[in-house]
Amino acid sequence: MISFKPFWSTLKTKGISTYALIENHGISSGTIHRLKHDKAITTTKLDDLCEILDCEVEDIVKYIKKEV
Repeated sequence: MISFKPFWSTLKTKGISTYALIENHGISSGTIHRLKHDKAITTTKLDDLCEILDCEVEDIVKYIKKEV
């Protein structure tokens, strides 16, 4: 399972709000909604977020292995 929990920590650490991502950086509210609900986003959006936040992919997304 993909989790975007690290994204929220990174936002807080960087002092950037979701409002700023939407208004100042062109990230759609739909993308923010998808992140909040651990839904898929494109690698292009992931790249955009890494650029905006000046961070690594693992600062945004984490893979959590499903227990069988």
